[in-house]
Amino acid sequence: MTFSYDDFTNRNIGFVTPEEQARLRAAQVFVCGTGGMGGACVMGLARMGVGRLILADIDAFETSNMNRQVFAFRDTIGGQKAEATRDLCLQINPEMEITVYRDEWPDHVQSAVADSKIVVNGTDDLGASLLLYRQSREAERAVIDAYASPLPSVFVTQPKDPMPEERLGYPTIGTAWDALSQAQRESAFFAEATYVVLHSSSRRYIDLELAGEVTAGKRSRMSFAPMVISTGMLMAYEVVNGILGRPPGADHRGWFFNPYAARVEHPRNPITAAVLRPVVTRFLRRMMA
Repeated sequence: MTFSYDDFTNRNIGFVTPEEQARLRAAQVFVCGTGGMGGACVMGLARMGVGRLILADIDAFETSNMNRQVFAFRDTIGGQKAEATRDLCLQINPEMEITVYRDEWPDHVQSAVADSKIVVNGTDDLGASLLLYRQSREAERAVIDAYASPLPSVFVTQPKDPMPEERLGYPTIGTAWDALSQAQRESAFFAEATYVVLHSSSRRYIDLELAGEVTAGKRSRMSFAPMVISTGMLMAYEVVNGILGRPPGADHRGWFFNPYAARVEHPRNPITAAVLRPVVTRFLRRMMA
């Protein structure tokens, strides 16, 4: 079968103009973490016709990934995630230019960020996220990200916006990304969980006892295909906005999509959040206990 990029992207026209499609084709996006949310975002980028990707991931696909990760299949289990993702993207668009990094990706992060129009954070590792955000600020690149939330979410941090470690109060400022203590990691995760519970109705849609074990680090994070894939698609929309120069749909605080109640949940105003924060903190600590 002869591949035609114009035929491949023909049905995009109307959502984007032919000129905008050409800009998507010419753009390069750096996606760090190609498993759950990052992988779903990559799938959206590949199918919309983004022409160049830099993919980074240190992990291999496992059977447990198949419940939610769009590039996890029986024949990719055991395969390195970024490489398997590249190969499947080329099945969609063989003209894509895709660079892949594994464990060595931190050695290339400066050029990967600087050479890309947009950065997508798909990793769930705190150190990797800190490196990505710090480098993106230095290179003046926006980072598209999502919270560790039972509800789909998205936020976009511009170079002059406070990074998550600043905004959420992580005890990591001044610490090298690869020198974090376990206590710093746990404190940062608790800060993110506090934000999620404070600013969304996430707690209503999960088993709170199991969620407490996750927050306490006693079990792996729960994941669900509709939530993970929806989040990746929200991230892909923001990539389109960034490439085409459209206003972002989310800011650095982000928002949550509640599919159970068919509504968008925006962060509370600062006064209400300040009043409720001690209540949420006590709630989370009781869960962890």
